[in-house]
Amino acid sequence: MNAITDVITQQLAGGAVSTIAQRFGVSETTATRAVQIGVPLILAALARNAAQPQGAESLHQAVTNDHDGSIFNNLMGYLANPQSGNGAAILGHVFGGQQVTIQNNLAQATRMDQSSAGGMLETLAPLVMGAVGQAQQENGLSASGLSNLLASQNQQAQSNAPDVMSMLGSMLDQNKDGSAIDDLQRMAAKFFK
Repeated sequence: MNAITDVITQQLAGGAVSTIAQRFGVSETTATRAVQIGVPLILAALARNAAQPQGAESLHQAVTNDHDGSIFNNLMGYLANPQSGNGAAILGHVFGGQQVTIQNNLAQATRMDQSSAGGMLETLAPLVMGAVGQAQQENGLSASGLSNLLASQNQQAQSNAPDVMSMLGSMLDQNKDGSAIDDLQRMAAKFFK
């Protein structure tokens, strides 16, 4: 199965990244970097939330009801009107009280202004949910299966890009003890005993 990040990257190849860059008044290089950081960041937060049974069930219901992957059927239409994806609400659920901090950290990492970084995350969130929903549908995943998938995707991202994931871990570190990546790895390990 393709990694969820790969699915999104493939979908955004070509004109889509250019459209995103124009929307936020940044270079394509900056937009690409923001996608490369933003997508795994959202996925890591989803994996963290889905590590608990209640969070996994909530995510399973959300993607079953609202995020079947059809967003990719008219990607350019969505990018022309990203508010239609309700990204702000998704981020509120995914990041909770950490949303502003994460947005600010993304801004610093990409040299975008804070408003653009927030808008980028809001644009990416429905795409991530769509890709997760598509994976859930294609593989007939239950809530625990979805949780396992996200944990394995997070481990794969850690292996493929440890520097980016280390930075993401510091963004997601709830208790500021520097161990968010360790926490995510421990959560993932629970599913693969």
